[in-house]
Amino acid sequence: MEHLIPQQVKTTKYFSFGTLILCALAINGLIFLFFRLFYGIGSVTNLDNQYPWGLWIAIDVAAGVALAAGGFTSAAIGHVMHRDKYHIIVRPALLTAMLGYTFVAMGVCIDIGRWYYIWHPLVMWNGNSALFEVGICVMIYLTVLYIEFIPVVTERFIGNVKLPLFKFLNNPLDKLLRWADKFFAQTMFVFIIAGIVLSTLHQSSLGTLMVLAGSKMHPLWNTPIMPLLFLLSAISVGFPMVIFESYLASKSFKLEFELDVLSHLGALIAPILSIYLAFKIGDMVIRESFFYLAHFNKETVMFLIEMIVGVVIPIYLFAQKKVLKSTLGLFIASSLVVFGVVLNRFNTFITAYHPPYATKDYFPSIGEFSVTIGFICLLVLVYRFVAMNFPVIGQPDHRSELASGGKK
Repeated sequence: MEHLIPQQVKTTKYFSFGTLILCALAINGLIFLFFRLFYGIGSVTNLDNQYPWGLWIAIDVAAGVALAAGGFTSAAIGHVMHRDKYHIIVRPALLTAMLGYTFVAMGVCIDIGRWYYIWHPLVMWNGNSALFEVGICVMIYLTVLYIEFIPVVTERFIGNVKLPLFKFLNNPLDKLLRWADKFFAQTMFVFIIAGIVLSTLHQSSLGTLMVLAGSKMHPLWNTPIMPLLFLLSAISVGFPMVIFESYLASKSFKLEFELDVLSHLGALIAPILSIYLAFKIGDMVIRESFFYLAHFNKETVMFLIEMIVGVVIPIYLFAQKKVLKSTLGLFIASSLVVFGVVLNRFNTFITAYHPPYATKDYFPSIGEFSVTIGFICLLVLVYRFVAMNFPVIGQPDHRSELASGGKK
């Protein structure tokens, strides 16, 4: 296998037909976001006193946090378990997690009624609140992610600080970058371990929020072990999200898909998913909630799609050697896991939740869809910009070839 090192992605241009479409969708979302911020949450959403949360909490926050789990799972296998061959996936996963949690924080901000009070948990502590634990952990973990990204910044700018207007700062900044690079090289293990611990805390606490809903939840999802199931599902989607992101990045930047590394990663997914499925089935047997599957309704259909498409079929696919050796096979199987976890969060926060005095069903408005789609597009655009300007994605290391006169 050819040795890879993180480099800036050399592409002809940032804008393409696809990025222009993403820009249009992002601008559309930002327009609706403007009305939400200045004219109130009711101006663009279908939320009311009966349904206090909706699409933004289910997708932008709950699903966003789960899909960013690739950051701590890749850090665990690459740094803590010292599997050197997986180091090439750590930086792309770190960037995905960093941007993912940034947009999760933005999602929380726009979803609360008075968004300008988002800073209150920092000074108004409520230790009895599960949501307080989620908020504090997410804020700290987001800070840790940006700290973990500092070595990428130092690698990019050390010896290359060229401020056009403030040239007298070039040398001091270069010295600062060299100090930061040396300091974090010696202390980064502390932040990596802290990030893994913080992730396990708030991933499970998101499930605790819906345990508090009690009888308002449909029995197929209402379980006291929901925190454990949320944690297991987040761990399960970590590696599929890395494969999913790697495939799209390789297509976008016209790079070779690292099949050798990612196929080994894919071989770990079926056992992890099987553990989640075992707990899910065991919980249903103990609570006897499987009897509700005999009722043909919206909840049953959504639950079966979530479990069959998002869990059972991916377990079968990842257990097949021909799938693990196929670029497209890995992408399809990983996409199903990502879809399953997103649907799980949607089902838990929306499908399964039934307010006791609701007189109508909730369905997201055009504004809610627009903001969510806009955030996703904006995340992809920022990812593309960072990957093109910082050493994030691994590319072939030709230094050994140059040293030997181009001979392999």
